[in-house]
Amino acid sequence: MISVLINGIIVAVNSVSEKTALWAKVLAKIEEEVIDSAVFHTFFEGSYINKIEGDQIEIVTSTRVAKSVLESRYSELLNDVVKEVFQSEYVLVIKTEDQVVSKTDESIEEKPKFFADSRLHSEYTFKNFVIGASNTEAYQASLMVSADPGKTFNPLLIYSNSGLGKTHLLNAIGNNIKETNPNTKVLYTSAADFIDEYIKFARGNTDNESLSAWFKSNVDVFLVDDIQFLIGRPKTMEMFFLVFQSLYERRKQIVMTSDQHPNQLQGLDDRLKTRFISGLTLSIQPPDPVTSEGILKSRIVTHGLDLADFDDDVIPFLAGKFSSSVRELEEALNRLLFYTINIKQTKHISLDLAKEAIQGLIKVQDDQGKLTPQRIIAVVADYYNISVNQITGKIRTSQIALARHITMYLMRSLLEEPLTKIGSYLGGKDHTTVINGIQKVEKELKNNTQMQEAIKELRKRLGAN
Repeated sequence: MISVLINGIIVAVNSVSEKTALWAKVLAKIEEEVIDSAVFHTFFEGSYINKIEGDQIEIVTSTRVAKSVLESRYSELLNDVVKEVFQSEYVLVIKTEDQVVSKTDESIEEKPKFFADSRLHSEYTFKNFVIGASNTEAYQASLMVSADPGKTFNPLLIYSNSGLGKTHLLNAIGNNIKETNPNTKVLYTSAADFIDEYIKFARGNTDNESLSAWFKSNVDVFLVDDIQFLIGRPKTMEMFFLVFQSLYERRKQIVMTSDQHPNQLQGLDDRLKTRFISGLTLSIQPPDPVTSEGILKSRIVTHGLDLADFDDDVIPFLAGKFSSSVRELEEALNRLLFYTINIKQTKHISLDLAKEAIQGLIKVQDDQGKLTPQRIIAVVADYYNISVNQITGKIRTSQIALARHITMYLMRSLLEEPLTKIGSYLGGKDHTTVINGIQKVEKELKNNTQMQEAIKELRKRLGAN
């Protein structure tokens, strides 16, 4: 255990989180002293305390240049501020990441980290994004911000119906940035995961480091999917505003996606609306037939198949039948490939074979005008950008639970299904669970504008207005 004297009180510093909190105070005071903010962000940001031993504090900087500048130009300032914060004198030893041979077991186990499970999807790149008239602007803007983060179109917001490539572009931006500059700190997450992280922080289930402070030192590029799910959560929106403002002021790149233009998001904080549209806002439309064919060809090649094995009329047929979203195209192709590999066991794919393979999907399309429990589940899943299996399964994250409760409510109000029957459609839930889910939605509908808008939109999609 290491103890330091702070404001006349001996404080034990025995975890990475406590070192982080102390160093954050040092950096805050240095930021006040350094006149040029660019100097602070370039040379001080990203530094941290690696260890405290005796009268020495080992500080790690992000680059060798930063180490050199801190030692030659700012050593006196650093010493003075450390002495003020720690209320004791220490010898400062500055190193770079590659000079730190290994970190202690303590730092591996105890280092606090928000969004620990967030990862970029490596399969989503600009190279395999199929460009067409419906998405050219969004693609070009994404390419530009990835080439020069924080300098052009900040923030960038891309909106569209689900399944049209927003998530692909968001990940492509992050992957391209990491490929060209591996040291850039990129965070890709969803608004739903942001909500979960904020709830854990607010309940004290994470380390005492501030969520907004964590963003300040750990994020250079912030990629957020489905920001519409922030609506109806005023405290989360307040935290998101603080994070957004902090990143924006420091010229960190922010890219977001939504299912609607920000001005159409009823219940979204007005300050967030203003900031979301202050950069560049672009939409993606459903793919035209030419783009749909290009997407199918790209996916076929990705699967390691030969386009020559497909008769000339197969791809245009699929593109014409399933062009309302990329997901529909991929579902149709996957069904066809499964059928040819496991049922017919043939490499050659004719139009008749394609029709035979996807006849179930075509029937689903033809039956879309009929209101059924299965259709309600599918439409709610699509609206919340989750799978049908997640709604009918046992996962209970906030987003999935909300979608499940709304499904229960719609089945009851639109179809008047018995409670036990509704439970059976949703993976065998008992009638008490179904009652509780319906009552939660009914309660929220009284005052929650987000819930009101969601039900209104879902009824519209179901043709039940």
